[in-house]
Amino acid sequence: MKSFLLTAGAAVLLAACGGPPGQAQTNPAQQAGAPVETRPPNGKDQKPAFAGQTRAPEMKANVAVDVTDYVTGLQRPWGLAFTPDGGLLITERPGRLRLFKDGKLSEPIAGVPAVDARDQGGLLGLAIDPQFAKNGLVYLAYAEPKGDGTNNAAVARGRLAMEGGAPRLESVTVIYRQTPPMASTKHFGGRLVFGRDGKLYVTGGERSITEGRMQAQNLDATLGKIVRINADGSIPKDNPFVGRAGAKPEIWTLGHRNVLGAAINPTTGELWEVEHGTRGGDELNIVRKGKDYGWPTIAYGIEYAGGPITGGITQKAGMEQPIYYWDPVIAPGGMAFYTSDAAPAWKGSLFVSGLGPKYLSRLTLKGDRVVGEERLLTDVGERLRDVVQGPDGALYLATDSDKGRVIRVAPRK
Repeated sequence: MKSFLLTAGAAVLLAACGGPPGQAQTNPAQQAGAPVETRPPNGKDQKPAFAGQTRAPEMKANVAVDVTDYVTGLQRPWGLAFTPDGGLLITERPGRLRLFKDGKLSEPIAGVPAVDARDQGGLLGLAIDPQFAKNGLVYLAYAEPKGDGTNNAAVARGRLAMEGGAPRLESVTVIYRQTPPMASTKHFGGRLVFGRDGKLYVTGGERSITEGRMQAQNLDATLGKIVRINADGSIPKDNPFVGRAGAKPEIWTLGHRNVLGAAINPTTGELWEVEHGTRGGDELNIVRKGKDYGWPTIAYGIEYAGGPITGGITQKAGMEQPIYYWDPVIAPGGMAFYTSDAAPAWKGSLFVSGLGPKYLSRLTLKGDRVVGEERLLTDVGERLRDVVQGPDGALYLATDSDKGRVIRVAPRK
């Protein structure tokens, strides 16, 4: 395993001031400088809705870290989840689930559903049940082939069985399917996050094509939505659209483009998410019951082909504003709140992995606002797909390539 030193400023670890996780940790190690983003925005005539909504000042935590290979020999790793006994479950987009434990990477785990692994599709995010130590349940998000040229996002769950040798999934059941299916290989979403109440959030996309995009505002489809279901796939009675005629009862929020990262804020218990814009307009949002996040009616940035998105507006009454956005984009892959005492100067930070510019963004928060940004791992040179905090306080990131790996980013002691 190779090791090298990556510093974000002085190679010292400075203790953070007090404050609960999820709040700003501003201290002498995090003094604000000039805006971290210096490139011109794609939405050149667009104005943020409030001060600090974009182009936060650079705010360094000055944490020295060691970066080492933790798992190698992977192909397009997508999702990471630690088990209570220290194992690491890893999804590979071509359709494989692996377990890395005690220094060994398992063979592909049997029982994974068939996936449509073209383009952005395949085996995507995963989560373990809050009661995993008792029930062994694993949840998988994936692109499900329909056999007629269409596909849809889906979620299956099964019990991870370890008896008798190699791990395998048993009693696998599909508990959610996005509707309607589309003939598209893009924008499946695919992050799975359990809330404190045990409900499962499933992030979605609108499948990129115009037919799907225009359904992101429609309540009779789950395209462009984040849904909330019970662990068995049934619908919670307190979902916002339960009982509304013509509305899918699993919908929690609407108006999303393609949500690839999500995590529970450890202070508030609310779900936060990051989603892809087009040329500009990657968003960080707080996901609140029944809210409309605007896509494609309002958006920052411009179309990939140039020109305005829909009506070219960025604000509209009744539609939520992102608490932060990037233009040019970061192409977010995953996100994680940092709660460990292993790096006090990171505590309360939000980490967002970047697929486009190939760096890890560390956001300093003050309540529900971003007040600083720091770019890390710029020397790794690989697309960073997922990021999770390990039980040891290190960060673990999946690199998105055919020679993929999981790297461990540990504060230097």
